[in-house]
Amino acid sequence: MFFDTHTHLLDERFDETRGQIIADFERDGVDFVIECSTDAKDIGQSVRLAETNQKVYAAVGIHPHTAGDYSPRVKEEIIKLAKSKKVVAIGEIGLDFHYDFCPRDVQQKTFAAQIELAKSLNLPIVVHSREASEATYDMLCDCGARGELHCFSGSAEMAERYLAKGFYIAFGGSLTFKNAAKVVRAAGAVPLDRLLIETDCPYLAPEPMRGRTNQPAYVRYVAEKLSEIKGVPAEQIAKATRENAMRLFNISED
Repeated sequence: MFFDTHTHLLDERFDETRGQIIADFERDGVDFVIECSTDAKDIGQSVRLAETNQKVYAAVGIHPHTAGDYSPRVKEEIIKLAKSKKVVAIGEIGLDFHYDFCPRDVQQKTFAAQIELAKSLNLPIVVHSREASEATYDMLCDCGARGELHCFSGSAEMAERYLAKGFYIAFGGSLTFKNAAKVVRAAGAVPLDRLLIETDCPYLAPEPMRGRTNQPAYVRYVAEKLSEIKGVPAEQIAKATRENAMRLFNISED
């Protein structure tokens, strides 16, 4: 059974299929997923989705694309929502210097504020970092937070730096792409007890499903690629990454 640590099932592309996809989790070998919010509009929706579906948990936070939306009111809403037993992280938060939809200084200010919020709530963080490796690391290296680097696209050296700080590293569909040599090397550098798997659905569908709308059922292809890289059975990858997610996000079997 797989634990998909990063989904966006609230995306409008799932409006007609969301219920059936969740209903098919057991058939598809998906044990749990974490629905990650991105903006002020969907933080409440992600918690409601989690509270009405046993196999769904939620992360609440403001994405770097909408970092300008973070405000005292949004902070208080996150604090309120975090009281739910189904909220297991603050995310997805971080830096995105690829699109720069929000000024970089605003991204950094909002990221820093949400790191501190996560620490005050004793929750891990789900970190988005795109073309901002050094800036992200500089903000995380001595921040005292715990969490994961979502959809990791950095080097093996950067992965090792994060591992030394206690972070987990999550890989998604991009690991399976033909031009993923750097990411494959990074995956090879991450020990089994720090690996996580994800889909980031509906984005980044893995091979052989590339071009389709990604969904949690496809997380198995990420596990199979990690099995190839690590030279261990896919079942071992599934077991290790599930245990890692349960530990990081403090989820019990009860």
